[in-house]
Amino acid sequence: MSGIKKVLAMAAAVVVVVLGTAPAAQAHGFSSTVYADLTSPAREQVRAQLGLEYDLLVVSAADAGKDDLLFKDGTAAFESGDPAQQATALTKHADAVVSYVTKRFTVAADGQACTAQRDGDFTLEEREGVPYVSLVLDFHCPQAAAHEIRSGLFPDVEGYVKGTKTIVTYHLDLKKGSSALDDQHPVLSTQQSTGQRFWEFFRLGAEHLLTGLDHILFLLALIAGSRRLREIVLAATTFTIAHSVTFVLAALGLVHVTASFVEPVIALSIAVVAGWHLWRLWRRGRTATDIETNARSHLSLDRAGWTRLGVVFCFGLVHGLGFAGALGIDEAWSWQLLWSLLVFNIGIEAVQLSLIALTFPLLALLRHRRPVAALWATGTIAAGVAAAGLFWFVQRVTGM
Repeated sequence: MSGIKKVLAMAAAVVVVVLGTAPAAQAHGFSSTVYADLTSPAREQVRAQLGLEYDLLVVSAADAGKDDLLFKDGTAAFESGDPAQQATALTKHADAVVSYVTKRFTVAADGQACTAQRDGDFTLEEREGVPYVSLVLDFHCPQAAAHEIRSGLFPDVEGYVKGTKTIVTYHLDLKKGSSALDDQHPVLSTQQSTGQRFWEFFRLGAEHLLTGLDHILFLLALIAGSRRLREIVLAATTFTIAHSVTFVLAALGLVHVTASFVEPVIALSIAVVAGWHLWRLWRRGRTATDIETNARSHLSLDRAGWTRLGVVFCFGLVHGLGFAGALGIDEAWSWQLLWSLLVFNIGIEAVQLSLIALTFPLLALLRHRRPVAALWATGTIAAGVAAAGLFWFVQRVTGM
């Protein structure tokens, strides 16, 4: 037992490292998402409804237009947290804001540039706990068979944004579709192939999991606490089923839960799943990875294994809401939308299975050849992951 306690004590170094990377789990201030919905309400007209992060838009537009008053008014409105004041600040400096956006978000018809103008007022909404500006632009275009949409919004010289995804949904040229644009793939054509659409949403899902440190740590906690291959396979399958259900329901607008609830619970789930393994180490020592011999299920799970699956399923439902919030699509049912959601989910699962395939065999080999060393390794990982989860939980609850 004393050896296991030493494992937990030695984990302090890992805890320090993990907590040092904790801010990377915060999407805001690191990466951004722009939302664009394009339709054609009349001939030779394309209407784009854009959703952009308020504070990022203020900083970038003020810097691009050398407009110190926009920065001053916009920052004061942001700190006030009052949507009406934020809309007023943008309206006061509408020319600078619209100029910034229309230079970086453009529409062309068969290669000919369309001219844009603002339609209606600025309005504010909240996405994942962050204020977003809704801006409607009307593009006047020559008659054409196809349209090209280009997005170069963010990052700019503001410096703290590392990358931006522009999630585009469109109903143009007698076609419905969706796509994800970034600095490597900034252009969408309404004539894009099915294969191109598949790859874009697959890549978006894969990148979301790879860059989401909280989801990665949850998966590591599952791997560290799994005693046999069947346990991690069943845990991963359970997690997939659970988050797929809420992911689709939330993205289709059938379920809505605020980010102020979802994000803290995701952080708590990391701590609970990792803490589960630490608790078994503390109580059972070297037998922590043993399975009860009276297990008679055809899945060969004991009571602890079934209980763990139930916990994973419940937390998976919440993670699905987090995935849906990251994609940012919230609209009525359509087969095109469902197809995009499923491909996004396939990208998530491909990365998840790859990480399991890379890490669990090494852990299994270590447990077979060096059982005590395996306990040290999993205990250290679990302690660091649990500490990070608790840190994020407090951070997200208190808003620090």
